[in-house]
Amino acid sequence: MEVDIAEVLAAVDTLYNQLPTDRQKHDQAQQWLHQLQRSVQAWKVADQLLHTKHDVSSCFFAAQTLRTKIQLYFGELPQEAHASLRASMLQHLSHITEHTYQGIATQLCVALADLALHMASWEDPIVDLIHQFGPSSSTPNLVPLLEVLIALPEELHSRQLRLGLNRRKHLDAYFQQKVPSIIGLLHVAVSTEGATKESTHLKSLRCLASWFNIHTEDWVILTDTCLVTDILNVVRNPQASARLHEIATDCVCSAMIMLEAERIQPLAEMLFAGVLQLDEPYHMAVALEDHNAITNYARIFSELGETLVEVMVNQPGQGLGSFQVLHLLLTCIGHHDWEVAEITFNFWYKLSEVVYRKSSDGVNEQFKPYVERLIEALYRHCQIEPDHEAILVQQDDFYEFRERVQELIKDVVFICGSKPCFQQMANILQTPDVAKNWNHMEAALFIMQSVAKNLMPEENEVVPPILEGVLSQPDEVHLQVAFTSVQLLAELNEWIACHPNLLPLVLQFLTKRLHNKHLATVSAKALDAVCQSCRDHIEQHFEGLMQIISSLDSFSISNDAVVGLLKGVASILGRLPRERIQEDMKKLCVVQLRNLQKLLEEKPSIEKNSKTDPVVWLDRLAAIFRNVNPIVQNGEPHPCQEVVMEVWPTLSLTFQRYSSDLRVMEQCCRCLRFAVRCVHKHSMPLLSPLVEQMVALYAAHGHSCFLYLGSILVDEYASDAGCVPGLLAMLEAFTQPTFVLLTQPNGFRNHPDTVEDWFRLCARFLQRAPVPFLQCPALITILECGLQACMLDHKDANTAVLKFFQDLVDVGRKHEDEPDFETRRTLVTNIFNAHGETLVGNLVTAAVFILPQYMHHDVAETFFQIMLFDRPKFCQWLEEKLKVLPTTNAGGVEAVTHVQLIEFHKTVTQAERTKEVSRALVDFSRFFS
Repeated sequence: MEVDIAEVLAAVDTLYNQLPTDRQKHDQAQQWLHQLQRSVQAWKVADQLLHTKHDVSSCFFAAQTLRTKIQLYFGELPQEAHASLRASMLQHLSHITEHTYQGIATQLCVALADLALHMASWEDPIVDLIHQFGPSSSTPNLVPLLEVLIALPEELHSRQLRLGLNRRKHLDAYFQQKVPSIIGLLHVAVSTEGATKESTHLKSLRCLASWFNIHTEDWVILTDTCLVTDILNVVRNPQASARLHEIATDCVCSAMIMLEAERIQPLAEMLFAGVLQLDEPYHMAVALEDHNAITNYARIFSELGETLVEVMVNQPGQGLGSFQVLHLLLTCIGHHDWEVAEITFNFWYKLSEVVYRKSSDGVNEQFKPYVERLIEALYRHCQIEPDHEAILVQQDDFYEFRERVQELIKDVVFICGSKPCFQQMANILQTPDVAKNWNHMEAALFIMQSVAKNLMPEENEVVPPILEGVLSQPDEVHLQVAFTSVQLLAELNEWIACHPNLLPLVLQFLTKRLHNKHLATVSAKALDAVCQSCRDHIEQHFEGLMQIISSLDSFSISNDAVVGLLKGVASILGRLPRERIQEDMKKLCVVQLRNLQKLLEEKPSIEKNSKTDPVVWLDRLAAIFRNVNPIVQNGEPHPCQEVVMEVWPTLSLTFQRYSSDLRVMEQCCRCLRFAVRCVHKHSMPLLSPLVEQMVALYAAHGHSCFLYLGSILVDEYASDAGCVPGLLAMLEAFTQPTFVLLTQPNGFRNHPDTVEDWFRLCARFLQRAPVPFLQCPALITILECGLQACMLDHKDANTAVLKFFQDLVDVGRKHEDEPDFETRRTLVTNIFNAHGETLVGNLVTAAVFILPQYMHHDVAETFFQIMLFDRPKFCQWLEEKLKVLPTTNAGGVEAVTHVQLIEFHKTVTQAERTKEVSRALVDFSRFFS
């Protein structure tokens, strides 16, 4: 089909140039252009638009289209068209100047870089480009040349380009050979045109930074050029233009890799010495209050530290392990702006990892003073402005910074010790100035909170005076101090459990703060933490906790905090005598039930997370059922059974009333899940009415949470032979609507939750009632869907499907001593005879072309299980798949050789562990990605 250029221009004009007053027309233009970009005609249309040069918008659309087509759909072009595409694109690039719209220039240059990477027949693109556009050409044009050269190394490792491992290796070797040519070009560019034109200078340094990702010893040639001196001169000058200083900083940071290469010592020493001389320029930038330059120096020091951290730990204070780097980093940490300090955090994380692996007290001692200085600086950075009146809110950038400080301290504190760190802050609290400044006091308590969990519960020197000070705080103390104090108590919950004499004071302190709307939520969470850790000592305070629970809605507490408190109280309840459990369980549930029943009667509109939201009350009920775990002897009635039966009618009405609301249905199913798990088979009277209602609601609304609840019922009841027919009838009823949903266009992709929950349900049957399940009529449909779903790029759904197939293998392989083993073995063998080859073939396709590498482990586990079941058949199925696997990539290059195919087959089929299969799959998939 021919596409009318006028129609394309009109659509582009509507999308880019006209105000979207007519939303429908705007959306239609966007959709039409998107479909055009996906079509084969887009190649020709984009080329025509670039030749026409109608306006900026149409040229940008065309350049973007060409880049997308080359990047993702290069296989659409026949190989004989590659040369003409290259010629056309080189012509378009020749028109790019400094005045060309940057978006168009970038798209076209990246597109040409991608073409060079794909096009195997273009043997020496870098030399060709330098000859055509370089300084010695008849029509030199450094603008597009440098842009393409910047893009080449970046695009080489882009996962969007499916070049394949063999092609990438070839290109990497080719790029290494061309490093001297790049160095020569950039030396000329910087020393001639770059000396007078900043744009050329910028592009040259960007190009150098990009090419530093190509690792070769030829970089030592840089010492004979002006480039390293030029970069260091720029970064030494904080008054250089902001953009040039930033790009030079990028260059220095990218060059740090040279410090690790032993054979490029002259260059490494030059860089190392140059960076160590940036101390004075940093202070000059601070004096000038040049935030950009300060940030750039912090980046350079951090990158230097990260690069040399192993050397610092293994050769402390010697050569490249000089502690001068630590001094530079602590200088940045000492800057008044916390954003500058934060730039160095990655270094300290990396230092903690390396020191931890070293596991040497001597090494810890060497770095201890620096970590102590770090923590002291972080204490200062965590101080809130003294005129701040409220509590910090989570959306605040400074709040997020303080959270990252806590994470960092938790990582590095082992170097200096948690107790000394706690003592360090305790000493600060004792100074007179701190007592007068609430924000200094709060910051010290905040740092203590970071390490409180690490303190030995038996500790008796440092914590008691701090806790005494916290528990005796006056009511008028600053809100943020009170807030942080409550959080500190929550972190000290295990210490409090070892000092039960303080428990009454702690409970009194936290209960009192429930009445303050600003402190209620954090106090409820702290009470939960104390309840969890102090179960053995809190029984005598249980009545008081029950009174708090009964009046929770009079406090300004978030529902999450209420749920947490209910969780803590319920966990204590499970330890009480059985008569007490039943009585207090009813008290806990009745408040939630009453509110839920009120909603069912009054039918108000739902306001999320408010008292009109049924999810709030369902969530609380679920927390109670989940955490009451009484010990019940065989034959004893369950103390919670009666409560579960009393709750069921209200939950059934909730199912009916809110049947179309997925969120409420999920929460209702979750509540029932924990109710059933709480009393186990004592919930038998629920089974029939519950299944009947679930089946009807699933048929009407398709909520996958009913499938998940079904899997819970199978887990609890399928071991009872009398329940199996009813549960299989439930599965049959679920299967038909599920099959209809998943076989729609993109059904699996659009409904991953359904895939996950359905195959989890099927896996439960395999685990609990394998023979009846394998003989049920629904199995054919389940297998057909499973063979398609195993290629779904969704972690949880794919894992559930593959776990189903793994369990299927287990049914035919394990528990040989059981009487039904031969029946199981025969049933599973028949299934794999019919579907094994398809399953293996689909999984190879998925691993090679669809699934990311982190999902390959489940595929490998499935392969390994099948091999344990029938290795000869698996070998045959894998061989058949490899024979038909496409082995040529989009650029006409052989993606994988015959020898590599044989090696992969051999590695997988001879594997003795899943890990070997997983590694082979990851390596093999790289040939195609």
